[in-house]
Amino acid sequence: MSAAQSNKKATPSVRVAISNRKAYHEYSVLESLEVGISLTGTEIKSIRKGRASLNEAHARIEKGEVWLYGLNISPYEAGTYNNHDPLRARRLLLHKKQIIKFHQAVQEKGLTLIPLRLYFARCWVKIELGLCQGKKLHDKRDALKEKQTNREMQREVKNVNFKNQ
Repeated sequence: MSAAQSNKKATPSVRVAISNRKAYHEYSVLESLEVGISLTGTEIKSIRKGRASLNEAHARIEKGEVWLYGLNISPYEAGTYNNHDPLRARRLLLHKKQIIKFHQAVQEKGLTLIPLRLYFARCWVKIELGLCQGKKLHDKRDALKEKQTNREMQREVKNVNFKNQ
């Protein structure tokens, strides 16, 4: 096997299909993990077209399994009577140790499992699941102020660099 082929396998192609921008505003992300999701064929085709929404989605641990609720995947328009239910609960694929770790964190600290991104890694649909803590109103304001000041600083640096050229 040549070096180019082995390099291809080392860097899988990742294509973000849907991201949950609202989650970063509403929650502080303490830890994130890439997990698999159990989907049907029409759901995957619909996700490839970008017809899914993570805005109201959250995960719960029930009976030793992690389930994703609120993920809205629109029905596939070319699907037949076998089309899927858009808001059905979907099982997330994690190792037992990861489930136990997340379960302890959710129980002890009052944290929440929120999906941050839904993307394709090679041919598989993956979800970036975040262990999140809700932000208070003043935390959201502070984050917006910090974001705005960073943006202004970047503009000033860009203007200074442009004038020096």
